Amino acid sequence: MKKVRVIGAGLAGCEAAWQLAIRGIQVELWEMKPEKMTPAHKSENFAELVCSNSLRGDALSNAVGLLKEELRRKNSLILSCADATRVPAGGALAVDREQFSALVTKKIKECENIEIKYGEVLNLSDDLPTIVATGPLTTDGLAEEIRHILGENYLSFYDAAAPIVSFDSIDMESAYFKSRYDKGSADYINAPMSREEYEIFWNELCNAEEAAVHGFEDKKVFEGCMPVEVMGRRGHDTLLFGPLKPVGLEDPKTGKEPYAVVQLRKDNAAGTLYNLVGFQTHLKFPEQKRVFSLIPALKNAEFVRYGVMHRNTYMNAPLVLNDDFSCKKRENLYFAGQMTGVEGYVESTASGFVAGVSLARKLLDLPKVDFPQETALGALGKYIANADPDNFQPMNINYGLLPPLGYRVKGKKFKNEELAKRALYCLDKIEC
Repeated sequence: MKKVRVIGAGLAGCEAAWQLAIRGIQVELWEMKPEKMTPAHKSENFAELVCSNSLRGDALSNAVGLLKEELRRKNSLILSCADATRVPAGGALAVDREQFSALVTKKIKECENIEIKYGEVLNLSDDLPTIVATGPLTTDGLAEEIRHILGENYLSFYDAAAPIVSFDSIDMESAYFKSRYDKGSADYINAPMSREEYEIFWNELCNAEEAAVHGFEDKKVFEGCMPVEVMGRRGHDTLLFGPLKPVGLEDPKTGKEPYAVVQLRKDNAAGTLYNLVGFQTHLKFPEQKRVFSLIPALKNAEFVRYGVMHRNTYMNAPLVLNDDFSCKKRENLYFAGQMTGVEGYVESTASGFVAGVSLARKLLDLPKVDFPQETALGALGKYIANADPDNFQPMNINYGLLPPLGYRVKGKKFKNEELAKRALYCLDKIEC
């Protein structure tokens, strides 16, 4: 019988192990709990939900709702356990955390093709095909082993990312394309502010509420990359000489430099997503929405990812991973979970699903499954493999990662539902 090693029994690792096992592959599943615990974990059970019991929106008008539906249709362990332990939460899929983890653990332990081994893994030997799914708090010893395999500069330990908005939610009547001093192509969107607009923005930014620092975070990330709110509190004009500097960015409508300019840089090749340059932040998510929407061009912005600054071991995936989450540098080595640059519980599950299915089919000499970019599963994998490596940052699933419809649909909700309908049509034709 074919055999595989999976390291880490979180959501991604359990999903990967399950997909391998139900296809007849023998799985050696390693978990370091309870022998070694991280500050983020409290339970000995697998697939522990640390920060929230919510797996976010369940409607197909929401991209994460589509991703969940795709996983359901392809026999996901995590989604079946989530649905079995769900609790009322409006339009979201929320679960009883203890029941959820207990059910996942029970199913994994009862699966005859899965052998559970306890202890910390420090060496990625190539005696067995391996999926590494050790999460954002991967231990220092294993992280060094991964860094040795991938290369010195391909692994990050702190996630300091600026917010990302969808292009079609930017008010281009209040913004313009231009590069500073017109050097090179006009790749940046510039969102100008008058003095009065800047005053309001600066005051709200300086007084906005920051997110709590957890026990598993530390201050190194803040030292290496100053949050925009901290920069603002250093003085009224600090931002004007930093990320909001207007020099060389004349507004074509007036021919004059604005008082302040926020620049947005393309975050994907299709130009459907843009990030706010220099806006790394530790503000609470509702505060980011409130304060950054004071920028006139972003008054109706759709934030597909909020800024984060926390401990998070992840790789520069476009340089080292393929879209099936296999490693470019070592055959039969796969990665899954947040360490690949996906963000969120459902996305981690999806990466484990794709890695598990892909490795199983490879070992069984079956054709590779190519999840098309029109599906949420495919779009997430292709973002991981094809994003700009110079500006790569972890990402939640969002409809901006899927190709446009090619025809106009009025209203964001209806457009997203059409994207979901197309995705599920494509998915249902895939045998995996």
